[in-house]
Amino acid sequence: MGKKNRLRLERQKKLQKQVDDHMKTLNIAPVPGLAENTRELVTKMMSHPGYNNPNYKWSLDDFELGKRLGRGAFGRVFLARERRSGYLVAVKTLLKKDVVEEGSERDILHEIEIHSHLKHPNIIQMLCWFHDSHRIYIVSDYAGQGAVSQHLKDAGRFDDQRSAKYIYQVAAALEYCHDNHVIHRDIKPENLLLDVVGDVKVADFGASKHSPSLTANSFRGTVDYIPPEMVEVKEYTYLVDNWCLGILCYEFLHGYPPFEADTSAETFSRIRMRDLHFDEHINKKAKDFISKLIVLNQKKRMSLKDAMKHPWIMENYVNLNN
Repeated sequence: MGKKNRLRLERQKKLQKQVDDHMKTLNIAPVPGLAENTRELVTKMMSHPGYNNPNYKWSLDDFELGKRLGRGAFGRVFLARERRSGYLVAVKTLLKKDVVEEGSERDILHEIEIHSHLKHPNIIQMLCWFHDSHRIYIVSDYAGQGAVSQHLKDAGRFDDQRSAKYIYQVAAALEYCHDNHVIHRDIKPENLLLDVVGDVKVADFGASKHSPSLTANSFRGTVDYIPPEMVEVKEYTYLVDNWCLGILCYEFLHGYPPFEADTSAETFSRIRMRDLHFDEHINKKAKDFISKLIVLNQKKRMSLKDAMKHPWIMENYVNLNN
């Protein structure tokens, strides 16, 4: 076999592996027809000269922007199509002047650095990023069903089966993050997206931290989800995410977070006291699951492995999908 043929085969094998890995993160194999069509688009996208090539200069010319999907602190998120492959993506645009005015340059680069290295079926895949004179652009997979927060608002609250599915998938994503020394620190419905088949994708790593020791001491997150060790301004560990998982489960089943109050000070007071109450419709197994995560002593919180094997999860999700 000639050298050119060997190089071509090596490139084909590398491309095949990239496509296989990306298809795993999309997790759409069970859907008839969708997987085949998507694989074709992913193959075209991965064949783009800029994919995994640090020397390629991506630009807005590579994408056709469509409708606005949402708005963030420094800009907007658009649905877009990569021109060469036709692959649908989400493009987050950040205004540089706003980023600079807030002194958030390092935070944005930090978010990109962390997110770009995470590849898991329940984490939104970041594809590339680039910038021009006015904006920073972050390109990620498109989650076709939008934010979990909107679905929760529309439904009022979720039933046990839907809640257990989402919680299991978030727990799996967080376990992967922790294995890779990343603490998310801002798990909440607004930062969870649903793909075209209704699976959860964890998004927004703006508050995340890469820490080999899996400890930190800075105040990050959302008031209703802040764990007591952050309220007390103490050093904390990756177990802050386990607390947030418990708060998330409570909000899914009730339609509101457990320590909600009129002011942040009142919320923090309720968090310190673990002023936790359940509505009458919450069953014993769900109460037990939540109560083992919303624990003041972070060392005594249920592990994510145990959470994914808890009887409430097994009964309402795992056993139904085996």
